Amino acid sequence: MANDPKRRSDDTDSDLATEQKRKVEKAKRWQVVFHNDNYTTKWFVVDVLVRFFHMDETSALSFMLVVHSTGRGVAGVYTKDVAETKAKLVQEHAREYGMPLRLTVEPDDD
Repeated sequence: MANDPKRRSDDTDSDLATEQKRKVEKAKRWQVVFHNDNYTTKWFVVDVLVRFFHMDETSALSFMLVVHSTGRGVAGVYTKDVAETKAKLVQEHAREYGMPLRLTVEPDDD
């Protein structure tokens, strides 16, 4: 047993408790960006914001007006998977209703 390579009495490293600190980075965040177009109705956009982004009607109307006047607006900031899923679901919904609503998913630089 003294020559057993699996069990060494002089192996003191296995008896020491070592503490390792893990460095955890924040997950990169992604913006879901609405882009203005001249065809999608404002009421459709408001409905999408209420339905998919959980905005109340007043906030959704204000957001829609910002997008209309500036050309774009960030509806929400999420992890990449969530942002891409939301954008895909909204665009599928828009196509079902014949709306050319355009959304993009962009890295959040903040």
